[in-house]
Amino acid sequence: MRMKALLLAALLAAPADAYQFDLSQLPHYVPETQLTGTIRNFGFSLSGVLPIWEEGFRQYQPGIDFADKFPSGDVAVAGLVAGVSDLGPQGRDLYLVENLMFYETFGYYPSAVTVATGGYDAEGTACGLVIFVHKDNPIKSLSMRQLDGIFGSERIAGLDGFRWTLGKGRGADRNIRDWSQLGLPKGEIHTYGHGPSGTSAFFQLRVLGNGDKWNPNYKEYVETGSKQIGADDPGQVGGLQHMLKDELTHDPFGIAWSIEPQAAGVSGLRAVPISDNGPAIAPTLENFQNRSYPLVRNIYFYFNRKPGQPLDPKIREFIRYVLSREGQEALQKANKYLPLTPELAKLQLESLQ
Repeated sequence: MRMKALLLAALLAAPADAYQFDLSQLPHYVPETQLTGTIRNFGFSLSGVLPIWEEGFRQYQPGIDFADKFPSGDVAVAGLVAGVSDLGPQGRDLYLVENLMFYETFGYYPSAVTVATGGYDAEGTACGLVIFVHKDNPIKSLSMRQLDGIFGSERIAGLDGFRWTLGKGRGADRNIRDWSQLGLPKGEIHTYGHGPSGTSAFFQLRVLGNGDKWNPNYKEYVETGSKQIGADDPGQVGGLQHMLKDELTHDPFGIAWSIEPQAAGVSGLRAVPISDNGPAIAPTLENFQNRSYPLVRNIYFYFNRKPGQPLDPKIREFIRYVLSREGQEALQKANKYLPLTPELAKLQLESLQ
């Protein structure tokens, strides 16, 4: 126990470059009642943030214990389906098979609450996405619709959960294959990005209507230094850092989507502001946290809540703490993920009713 306390104290000690967002508009956590029991968490520790939240919550609810198993976020929904967990902490949106697995077991979708905004430039924190071009590319901004046209392809429909939804489809007339279609000198657009991963699944969800049809010239890479690098690739030429540094910086007609940690230290690139039914927003730390930038990510707690039924009181109280000023301040001190805005925290709290 002493070792755990020391570890948590170290995690909570704010480093010199810790995030410093104003969280004063978030509600304080006030227990509605004193509870007892055990909350079972199965999935992802959220880069060590979840144990911090647990320790903070127990200062208000000493009768609550936690039973944690953190093999991987990829099993968070499996734990709920198997009935061995109360919360499935996860750093990404659900895959098709996860939605199907849960629905076919219970007859309804899993519930979710957003507990943090994804990372900006911290490794392993489900960072939001950034669009990069060669430094000499004069494009000033791009819209989400244009990104779909550049990276995607015509599709009949797209997924909404596991349902094939026609409203998410689009025609070939929306394909953008040449820079002249964007008002620049003529030249074929060369597309780059991530290979199969939770990050690419998010791009498909947010940009491609949750479809899986890409521009045929799309070149895929995986995160440099990650477990996805193949055993036959000692030089990591299949890695994103190689792509960004050795390919995109030499390709004036190229455009890539990736994350800040993979682009760190790479000169010769320029990040492109993105618009989504409004002005174009630059991918800065502040715009990630205030969520004005369109490609930020969510960090979730998934749980099993039958429609129309109340949430287990101890689960509800723990989530209320996580969404409170105290919970989000603890998150901020950990310097991993970004804290929620008051508006989003309010919406998540309302969803618990």
